[in-house]
Amino acid sequence: ALGPALELVHTGRAPTRAVLTAELGVTRATAGAVAAELEALGLIRVDARPGAAAGSQGRPSHRLAVAEDGPVALAAQVHADGFRAALVGLGGRIVATAPGCEVVDADPAKVLGSVVAAGADLLRETGRRCVGAGLAVPSAVAEPEGLALNPLHLAWPAGAPVREIFAEQVRAAGLDGPAFAANDVNLAALAEHRHGAGRGSRDLLCVATGHRGVGGALVLDGRLHSGSSGLALEVGHLGVNPEGRPCHCGSRGCLDVEADPLALLTAAGRAPGPEMSLLKQADDLIRGQYDDPDVRAATESLIDRLGLGLAGLVNILNPDRIILGGLHRTLLEADPDRLRAVVADRSLWGRSGGVPILACTLDHNSLVGAAELAWQPVLDDPLGALV
Repeated sequence: ALGPALELVHTGRAPTRAVLTAELGVTRATAGAVAAELEALGLIRVDARPGAAAGSQGRPSHRLAVAEDGPVALAAQVHADGFRAALVGLGGRIVATAPGCEVVDADPAKVLGSVVAAGADLLRETGRRCVGAGLAVPSAVAEPEGLALNPLHLAWPAGAPVREIFAEQVRAAGLDGPAFAANDVNLAALAEHRHGAGRGSRDLLCVATGHRGVGGALVLDGRLHSGSSGLALEVGHLGVNPEGRPCHCGSRGCLDVEADPLALLTAAGRAPGPEMSLLKQADDLIRGQYDDPDVRAATESLIDRLGLGLAGLVNILNPDRIILGGLHRTLLEADPDRLRAVVADRSLWGRSGGVPILACTLDHNSLVGAAELAWQPVLDDPLGALV
């Protein structure tokens, strides 16, 4: 029961020993023994003397929480405007981050070597034990080889073996634990499902645009759905405007080029500048100049394109919740009624009551999701992974 118990505490679903007992379907004595063993491993803390809640009766249950000074995972993210490393503990808590870099070399080995070196520095500074490493990249990652098939907004070669390169850099840095790599939006969805706006959802659809392009992910019954070879939910290449912009994939009017930060800036007549990322420029434009007619018109156009794409996905996937990240979260905040109306008008689900559309709530959710990859072997078998 160690693995299931740790996952319950990790995701916040077992805040007390009484809840843990009920969720595991075991006796109080067994739940107590399990909690004690996880505490001995340095993974959780058991508070044996909590104060009773106001109006409660009987002896209060022991409270459970992840160990604040416990092990961490090294999380790394690469995107079109730079890369960053962080240390992430259980519960999705970011313990430390390294200053981000804004230059991405055309050689993935150089980039991944730099981000792992930054993570290794953080581990030395904090003195934390490392359970493994996870990498988020803006590309579909083919399984089982771990190849970045289409890093369209990086200068990397198509099919770069990012997992192998990342694992080599992790080993060269002398870090413990396995290394993993996956698509950044897939990892954002995984993090949000466990710790953020997707918690409690059974069939969760995540659509997001970060620095360039649009990605999607689906979590089914608590597990990331990646398809037969890791390439599911390439939603950026849904056609939403037959007369639209040429897309990098060779088609035209794809969500990837009709609803990302560059599309917003272009539609608003603003030339992107070098002083900050495209995502921040687009966010700042909507939040600071929404009263400008050109900005409002551009925002409404992107909302309509995004809503059209979401409606098609709803008709196919029938999710019970949609969460939006990056610039899409800002579009939702700017005019939630318009976006929900477009989805409802174009989808069968909309006519039967609508699907909730929410904003992602975690900062750096792709980094947190990358750490989830590294934490998964520990969640599966705490003793086997740590002893």
